[in-house]
Amino acid sequence: MQGSCLCAQVRFEIKGEFSHFYLCHCSHCRKDSGSAHGANLFSNSATLTWLSGEPLVRHYQLPHSAHCKSFCSRCGSALPMYQQQGDILVVPAGSLDDDPNINVTAHIFYADKARWEKGFEDIQRFSGAPKLQQSEE
Repeated sequence: MQGSCLCAQVRFEIKGEFSHFYLCHCSHCRKDSGSAHGANLFSNSATLTWLSGEPLVRHYQLPHSAHCKSFCSRCGSALPMYQQQGDILVVPAGSLDDDPNINVTAHIFYADKARWEKGFEDIQRFSGAPKLQQSEE
């Protein structure tokens, strides 16, 4: 399967299967993603090949932590990386252009979820962007 960053300068291919698909609610993943959780696929057997743009890929290791991130230096999109001495491939689910053919395995660090992350299943839904109203002053 293939994936890319937002600006499409970095492209990659994953060969192999994913063993886990986690939605991580820890504070590091919330900061990392800018959202309620990180959504990452894990494999200890799949391989990553950079098809284009590898020189644009940057890595950040959070000091005194196992948390790290790879990203495109041009657009900031999260990209795949190897963790734990290269034993585990971690792929941000949103970076894939193809369906990963695996359902979410579990929510992790759920006890650390953001306090504003409540009742998501009950809020209004739109198929596209909602019309924003100008506030009256």
